[in-house]
Amino acid sequence: MSSFAHAIARSGPFTRSVATAALMGAAMLVTPQSVARAGTVTDAAIQLAQADGSRNLITNEAALTRGETVERRITALHKVLKITADEETKWDAVAKAMRENAANMDTLIAEIRKTPRESMTALDDLKNYQKVTQAHVDGLKNLIASFEALYAAMPDDQKKTADHVFRATKG
Repeated sequence: MSSFAHAIARSGPFTRSVATAALMGAAMLVTPQSVARAGTVTDAAIQLAQADGSRNLITNEAALTRGETVERRITALHKVLKITADEETKWDAVAKAMRENAANMDTLIAEIRKTPRESMTALDDLKNYQKVTQAHVDGLKNLIASFEALYAAMPDDQKKTADHVFRATKG
């Protein structure tokens, strides 16, 4: 088990659920290995923005609400990927998917938080983990569908930029 997964497994159901929810937001356009390598979700988002030297786009992310964080990621990615006016419609679908995924995860986490941690059984914890993981997978499917259309419409130079951005977050 990776140290990242091991740390989550030891930290309890609430923390694990929140960590997984955070991964959902940050990993929207990066792979899980990128987030694990970065150490934290914030680091992954910052690395993504810094891939093009856009350091000031994501600051004090820990103090932001998830909605604001998603909006900052959308803004950072828009700039880093150099989305053109012709690509805006396809980009809007990507941004919509990111927002929907964040909202779905927020709803799920709120549902999970209704049960006091002390009253959760190991089975409850595993079921909650499954729900969060499934929401993550469903969200990635949603995002990939919209990003695929955008990527297909990009000229080769822009695809290389996108490839570089994703490669840069993996190390």
